[in-house]
Formats: sequence, structure tokens, C-alpha cells
Amino acid sequence: MHFISYDRDSAVNYAKEWAKARNSIYYNFDGIGGDCTNFASQCLFAGVGVMNYEKDIGWYYISPDDRAAAWSGAEYFRRFMLNNKNEGPFGVSVPVNRLELGDFISLNNGSNYYHTLVVTGFSNGVPLICAHTDDSYMRSLDTYHYHSAQGIHILGANKY
Repeated sequence: MHFISYDRDSAVNYAKEWAKARNSIYYNFDGIGGDCTNFASQCLFAGVGVMNYEKDIGWYYISPDDRAAAWSGAEYFRRFMLNNKNEGPFGVSVPVNRLELGDFISLNNGSNYYHTLVVTGFSNGVPLICAHTDDSYMRSLDTYHYHSAQGIHILGANKY
């Protein structure tokens, strides 16, 4: 296995390009639970270019009916990124004030993680994000209502 650096610029550029639109390569999950994590995964894939095809526990997208839960589910995405030791991207939990461009924020409503945001800028130290479901382009994290937020700093990816 070898390490792949995370191309933060590619992830952020993808996020900014598709924040208010949908890439037809991927299914739009807005009507069935939301598209936020699907969008976050697309951005991350733009920056690492490698998936983890382990059935049930990986992070991949082939089609709407053949994808990992971590590709489109907020809680599964968070868990995969923080625990992955195999092929694909991985990261560490950090406070929101230590995030970098291309990192992710998981929002918690007090009982579960329900929304995934992509960090695409900063204003006075506050992350600006791009996201789907409630489509957002360079929106300040301050404008969200949530119980807690967990930062996910992407370290890179592994590839066989």
C-alpha cells in the first residue's frame, strides 16, 4: 500500500463548482434523506482519486444502488474517515478552529450526526462552507443551528 497526498485545491475547486448544481455522474439524494454527504464524498474523491470498495464497510460509489453507506450517510462518512486503516481516504478529529481548506465538518443535533459540510474558505477564523441539501456556497458556519460540530482533517489516502 502507498500513501496519496490529499489535493485540497482540487477538492475545494470541485466544491465551489458544484455547490449550487448537481454533477450528473452522481445520483442526487435530495429527495431521499439529503445530498450533503454524497456531495462531500464527491469533493473528497476529487482530491484523492481512490475509493475503498470493501462491501458494507468501505467508501465508494458505483451507482445509486451500488455504493457504500459511508459515501452518502453523514454518520457513516464520519466513522469511516476517522477509522479507515485500509485503502481510501482517512483523517483525524480536530476542533473546528484547526481545520484547513478541503476538510469536513460533521454537525450533530444532540443525538446523531446529520449533516456534512466542506470547508472552502475562512472569514475571521470562521469556516466558510459549501454544501448540498440546503445548497450553500461559501456560507459561514455561524449561520447553522446545531448542538455540536466535529472537524475531520483529511490526512491523505492509501492505495494498493
